[in-house]
Amino acid sequence: MKLLSWNIQWGRGADGVVDLSRTISAIRTLGDFDVICLQEVAVGFAALQGGQPVDGVGRFAEAFPGYSVHFATAVDMPDGRGGRSSFGNLTLSRLPVGQVFRHSLPRPPEEAVPSMPRVCIELIVEAPSGPVRVLNTHLEYYSRVQRMTQIVALHTLQCDAVRLVEAGGMVEKEGAEGTPFAVFARPASAIVCGDFNCEPGSPEYYRMTAPISADVSGWEDAWRCCYGDIPHMCTVGLNGAEWPDRPYCCDYFFVSADLVDRVEAVAVDQATAASDHQPIILTLD
Repeated sequence: MKLLSWNIQWGRGADGVVDLSRTISAIRTLGDFDVICLQEVAVGFAALQGGQPVDGVGRFAEAFPGYSVHFATAVDMPDGRGGRSSFGNLTLSRLPVGQVFRHSLPRPPEEAVPSMPRVCIELIVEAPSGPVRVLNTHLEYYSRVQRMTQIVALHTLQCDAVRLVEAGGMVEKEGAEGTPFAVFARPASAIVCGDFNCEPGSPEYYRMTAPISADVSGWEDAWRCCYGDIPHMCTVGLNGAEWPDRPYCCDYFFVSADLVDRVEAVAVDQATAASDHQPIILTLD
């Protein structure tokens, strides 16, 4: 099973030019993926795209016809032209997809600190080895308080899934098949990826990987699973992008404890300049 995670900055490259065709070409060049998780996908928002609104979700759906397309809107607002603009995370899957969940992440107010709504989209995909949850997220950049609360929310999602499995799953209402009350399997096995806006060794990083409870393991950093204490490859600050002012890592794959032994490789493509972030690739055996 091979997954890609990438903050595409709505198709804006390190050179400041918005070109989704370049983004799509870069993904194709990187290889053949079972699941593609993208952050900062825009629909509309002409001000981000040189005055011309672009349907990013539609463009990716057209470019990857063998994949089902699942979008979670974090920001939804009027576009000033009688329509609406949306911004969020997009997951494409060529594996069969069961239930899909869209989780709004907490955003506690913090005086004089800018922020935007954040979301996590969760797909239950049928991998060759069995069902697994794939969560695609993007945490707040400006506020550590918000990042911490969003990490707690990701912990809660995993804890709830583990507890649900231990309880034997949800109880299905009689006659629920084919209705919104139908119950689908929601496994504890999970992968969460995206732009976490924190560096290895930061308080947020340690909070993410800390035990969730006495009997529920924390999220395991897939890079550490493969490479131990070898420093993470940088995922921002490369290829002449105007932000940030130095290279570091803030994009990750984390896995549930039961998947640690299945992590075969984690790679970062540092060559592409199609975004201010670099794509990160996870391979599971």
